Amino acid sequence: MIDFILIFVFLFGLIFGSFLNCLIWRLHKNESMMGRSCCPKCKKQIAWYDNIPLLSFIILKGKCRYCKKFISWQYPIVELITGLLFVVAFINNFQIISNFQFLNISPNLLLFTLRDWFLICVMIIIFIYDLRWYLILDIVSLPACLIVFLFNLFLGFSWQNLLIAGIIGCSFFLSQFIISKGKWIGGGDIRLGLLMGLALGWPNVLVAILIGYFIGSFVGVGLIVFGKKKWSSQVPLGVFLSTATVITLFWGEVIAQWYLSFLAF
Repeated sequence: MIDFILIFVFLFGLIFGSFLNCLIWRLHKNESMMGRSCCPKCKKQIAWYDNIPLLSFIILKGKCRYCKKFISWQYPIVELITGLLFVVAFINNFQIISNFQFLNISPNLLLFTLRDWFLICVMIIIFIYDLRWYLILDIVSLPACLIVFLFNLFLGFSWQNLLIAGIIGCSFFLSQFIISKGKWIGGGDIRLGLLMGLALGWPNVLVAILIGYFIGSFVGVGLIVFGKKKWSSQVPLGVFLSTATVITLFWGEVIAQWYLSFLAF
């Protein structure tokens, strides 16, 4: 039974991943979500059988059926990652016992899972958009702040804790923006800091920021060493912060406890 449920959750995630790809592209082109999808190269409408998440990419060997131009690897990767993260969120929230044979199901756990799925989708949009166009859209981050805040209130989180965490996350990046006069980070990072705080609460927002900067430093130095970037090159910070947010969502408390025990040692 549990195998069937996990497969269903994975397929559900694939569908959402396909939707996210469409949403990201149409946000970039400032197009409505209404209407059929089309090939960005030849503009031919994509038939439903060529729009099946992951499967269509494999069958078509990564090429458009009509113009034979290559389809970006972003599409299957986003679909696959979304499906996998949906499964991780499901397993993380539901108490699966006795060799994955029984599920401890409650309305609260369902709400936790929906909250996590929503946050995963938002962070994937931020990741891809900032990676490709070096921009974090307010039309994505600001509504997400309100929605995730309401989710957490319904789940019993302290609104004072959430607001404090949001202010800390926002202020951390705002101070850098003011000191550097906008040279180090963009305004979108400030709103992302607010979102991280409202989503994760205190002290997990601090854990996420530290993880984000650690990943960013590691990747940045690696790119410089291999000649892909210069010290003066712009870095899409949202890529690392969105990744860190998802990591903290699942394992933030474990990481914080490990770090504190490491310091105590």
